[in-house]
Amino acid sequence: MVATVLVGMLCVYSLSFAVMFLLIGRRLGSDRMGMDAFAAGNLILGVAYVLQLMESPGWGWMGVVNHCFTLGALVAYCIGGARFFGKRVPLLLPLCAVVLGYAALQAVVHWGLGAVARYALLSAVCSLCFAFMIVALLLGLRSYARNLRGEVVLFVLLIGGILVLNLMKLGKLVDGGLEALDMDARFQMVFYIYMCSLATIMPPSFVWLVLRRLTDQLRGMAARDPLTRLLNRRGLAEALEACFQRPGADARLLMIDVDHFKRINDRHGHQAGDAVLCAVATVLRGAVRPGDLVCRMGGEEFAVVCPGIDAKAAWSLAERIRGTVEAEALGHDPAHQALRCTVTIGISGSFASTAALEQAMQAADAALYRGKKSGRNRIEAA
Repeated sequence: MVATVLVGMLCVYSLSFAVMFLLIGRRLGSDRMGMDAFAAGNLILGVAYVLQLMESPGWGWMGVVNHCFTLGALVAYCIGGARFFGKRVPLLLPLCAVVLGYAALQAVVHWGLGAVARYALLSAVCSLCFAFMIVALLLGLRSYARNLRGEVVLFVLLIGGILVLNLMKLGKLVDGGLEALDMDARFQMVFYIYMCSLATIMPPSFVWLVLRRLTDQLRGMAARDPLTRLLNRRGLAEALEACFQRPGADARLLMIDVDHFKRINDRHGHQAGDAVLCAVATVLRGAVRPGDLVCRMGGEEFAVVCPGIDAKAAWSLAERIRGTVEAEALGHDPAHQALRCTVTIGISGSFASTAALEQAMQAADAALYRGKKSGRNRIEAA
């Protein structure tokens, strides 16, 4: 009786969270972060639990559909996880293929090996799915999920628990037959108590992941220039704080100004000017070293902070930037003629703290101003 009540609670949990995930996904717009797939998984799982309450162990259409939907829900959750991490994975086609394929497999196993084998098959396949989820999450700690270490560890532990319970159910089915599925058995109560705990913890955890992703996106938007996607001054200051946490760290600053930029805007329009700024940003990204910080200070002025660089290497980097900008076409005017421009660069001395950034900027600005007065398209050091 207790297990039956727990299965009923799981029905309510699954269907309620399916509606919630669907509403959240609709509010997220084009990037739904897998919420639509999670909603589908919860809906399918809720229907599977309803059928489980109605079916009797053995062979029948409700049992077959229940098993197909149980496995289909796991597939939907896997697809939702992939979509959350930015993978474009279709939902409907794989889901239909799994459900139809598993229905055929159930028929073959049931008529060939009996009812117990069909139920054991579900436990075995679900165990494989849970093992796959755990491996994918652990591998993700080195790549796509490396900034979600705590959340991934929690999911691994929770999924590991249901993996162990499914393996235990598989063993009980092999040893005791269909009596292991008796809803009044102690194992079934433990199994569904854990499933209720899982259904209580996991959906809010998915919502937390969405909120964290949105918060990270807002923080990234606040730290980056919307046109070039380079760091802005706020983002530069935050990145420098992390840089200078290492003992003995120092850096040099390159201030870069596009020569005669106002003339480009006046002659060719702001759209052409924006294209030039984006092209200069691309040149900077390609020229700097790994670990250098590239920033748009505002207007046509850019900055590059180079940690651990000496004066000679800083000059060499500045010359590489200057020469590349001069040599490349940086967009086209309305008549489709190539736009070319030059930059003047000022280099600061070495500084070793975020507090000293303002002084380094003043020194680099003074050097930049000297370069402008001396004819532009040149480099000056403080």
